[in-house]
Amino acid sequence: MPAGFLSVVTMALAATLVAGCAASKTTVTRPSGAPTPVQIATKQELIERYNQQAAAVTSLNSSVKMTLTAGFAYTGVIKQYHEINGFLVVQKPASIRAIGQAPVVGTNIFDMQSDGETFHIFIPSQHKFITGPTNLERASAKPIENLRPQHLTAAIFWDAIPDKSLVLLEEEIETASQFYVLTVVRNAASGTDRAAGEWEIAQKIWFDRSDLNVARMETYEVGGKIGSDVRYSDWTDFGGVKFSREISLARPENDYTLHIGITKATLNTAIPAARFVLQQPPGTELVNVGKESEGTNPAETNAEGKKP
Repeated sequence: MPAGFLSVVTMALAATLVAGCAASKTTVTRPSGAPTPVQIATKQELIERYNQQAAAVTSLNSSVKMTLTAGFAYTGVIKQYHEINGFLVVQKPASIRAIGQAPVVGTNIFDMQSDGETFHIFIPSQHKFITGPTNLERASAKPIENLRPQHLTAAIFWDAIPDKSLVLLEEEIETASQFYVLTVVRNAASGTDRAAGEWEIAQKIWFDRSDLNVARMETYEVGGKIGSDVRYSDWTDFGGVKFSREISLARPENDYTLHIGITKATLNTAIPAARFVLQQPPGTELVNVGKESEGTNPAETNAEGKKP
């Protein structure tokens, strides 16, 4: 075989190998920026930061988008309602009005109100007007009937951590994010039994260490049962007051998760008392939660829930 031909073949093979190596070369993409540095804070600084935010918001008048997910994984029934528009109006100490409306047509899906002592919920599609004391809850097989306006009030208006409370501090890492967690502990015993030292968790407050904003708040009921699990994100300045645009409220015992996205909001302005008035529409069924009048025939009740 001519030497010239061998030289050409050798060069072709070398070029092919080089091309193959180039094609299989791994490309490493550099990060677009340096990792966000974590913030450093002491336990006392975090408590003060939380208490300042708790005192900063006295009212909220907002337009929102809401998504209700009913049914948790362990129940075997999961149903997600379509995103709906609505209005959320709250004022300290405990007044709230929340309205959810169907997209496009704008008809009400629910209308809820509470003054901190009594709640009212009107569900037009079921012709039901539900009422009862805020400290009494009665589970329903229909998760939309488990919505309570006071659940939203507690997610928006935080209770300050009292002085001399027992508070623990720890660091947590979750999905590559770093957090400080304050665990507020309360004495589970009462009266003279308090000396026995029966303690239980009252609350866990998670701070995102990238900016020290509250990212999550877990509230526990008596006996250690989780009452609510609220997540906060997209903290925004509204006229000098910071507030979370995205709030996700999970209530395991009530079998629902409600996500609220704030599209427009005004904070700390006076709200007319008329905005918090919700009366029973004529011809609807009155449901008194926890009372024997639950299930009263709508034909037998008037707008006040009384027999004619």
